[in-house]
Amino acid sequence: MTASDPAQESLLQCLSDHSQSSLPISSITYFPNNSSYTTVLQSYIRNLRFMSPTTPKPVFIVTPSHVSHIQASIICSKIHGLEVRIRSGGHDYDGLSYVSHNPFTIIDLFKLRSININIEDQSAWVDSGATIGELYYRIAEKSKIHGFPAGVCPTVGVGGHFSGGGYGNMMRKYGLSVDNIIDAVVVDVNGRVLDRESMGEDLFWAIRGGGGASFGVIVSWKIKLVVVPEIVTVFRVEKTIEDGATDIVYQWQYVADNIHEDLFIRLVVLPVNKKSHQTVKAKFVALFLGNAENLIALMDQSFPELGLSGNDCIEMSWIESVLYWSNYANGTSLDVLLVRQPESEKFLKKKSDYVQEPISKTGLEGIWKKMMQLRKPALTFNPYGGKMSEISESETPFPHRSGNIYKIQYSVNWKEEGVEAADQNLDRIRMIYDYMKPHVSNSPRGSYLNYRDIDLGTNSVGNVSYSEASVWATKYFKGNFDRLVQVKTIVDPDNFFRYEQSIPSLVSWTNVVAE
Repeated sequence: MTASDPAQESLLQCLSDHSQSSLPISSITYFPNNSSYTTVLQSYIRNLRFMSPTTPKPVFIVTPSHVSHIQASIICSKIHGLEVRIRSGGHDYDGLSYVSHNPFTIIDLFKLRSININIEDQSAWVDSGATIGELYYRIAEKSKIHGFPAGVCPTVGVGGHFSGGGYGNMMRKYGLSVDNIIDAVVVDVNGRVLDRESMGEDLFWAIRGGGGASFGVIVSWKIKLVVVPEIVTVFRVEKTIEDGATDIVYQWQYVADNIHEDLFIRLVVLPVNKKSHQTVKAKFVALFLGNAENLIALMDQSFPELGLSGNDCIEMSWIESVLYWSNYANGTSLDVLLVRQPESEKFLKKKSDYVQEPISKTGLEGIWKKMMQLRKPALTFNPYGGKMSEISESETPFPHRSGNIYKIQYSVNWKEEGVEAADQNLDRIRMIYDYMKPHVSNSPRGSYLNYRDIDLGTNSVGNVSYSEASVWATKYFKGNFDRLVQVKTIVDPDNFFRYEQSIPSLVSWTNVVAE
């Protein structure tokens, strides 16, 4: 594109000087005066809270189609004093992959989305700009008996999902996405392109759950595929308080993390307004890596309280179960997995917690009462146990392993524009989060990095101290925070890759203190 002012000309010249002339970077660089700037900026904003006229906008956006474009963007952002935001799918709940209050640029990876499946050695290379849906589709194209343990939302970008941990409904069988990553390609702060061997085991450890954007731009990942049966079984059973939901949810807490690892029973709890009264509905949604007959036998033995029957169970292929879990109607074409845009965008806020002791029936009744009072937030309980309990806390930066019965995701969505609606809904989710404090983990009160939550604390502008960052970071990483800081200090000593919840560098902070 043609830049119109000297600052843009200078940036564009820098980008051209540091990239390959055979792959002109000017054609994929967007300044605010370019007619496509707004479209490119907004196309991967997944939270309408960050699409307002007052949301800070980048100085320019680069949409790399080649690794040299990433190298040039890093080098020129450093030269021109710009922060970098790295976006793959745009699902960062608090918008940190595309918003900054300092002058910044966005490296938007959506064009880098190739996927190469190798069924022979049961592996695949997948670019960070691909979506989980595209990955699942390409695996299923090649095999009916392979899958990958990642999330249930098909439009989520691989880059952010993998680098923050990545969990889904096969985590009890195969662990997280990061537990199945065997190589990666990263562009570091100096523009070097590194694989696992050249980056070393410390950096390779850090990017598998420590959040990639603190350390560099992760271009692609090599993953280990997992084996799935030709037939899996799903069910969705709903119970209200009047149907005995409290007793069933109470019992679920003793079953969900201890039952066979082939079975994952997610629980979604939400307030419901009926004509005559308010109630709470509990939805039990399951994936079983086996047939319906075996599932019913297992449920009759381990969780008869739910009253599962053959009519509740649907047998299908693993790839069809991906669609089922995304709430598509039975028989929907698999091509929907290639659609990169969600059906609709909304205003949203999420938070997370870990439960380590079953909540009493009285405790659950109190939670239902609070939810009905607030009317909005939904709670999703994701069971742990199985493979998750076999992997040590320090194996990857993601520390929430054994000792956790389930994780809670708090969620509030709204469609009304304006500050008043936003404040009201943010208050609601913060109130239920505060109410839950006695029931969840403490010292620290754990959170999941990919449910990004700046309420936990943020870094101050500039170079943040270790103690300041540890306020929020120990919630995400527990004891792994120290090693992440050590890696950061080695690979990005001047803290170029920084944002509101990035890992701090001891060198850059020490230099500021000395000055």
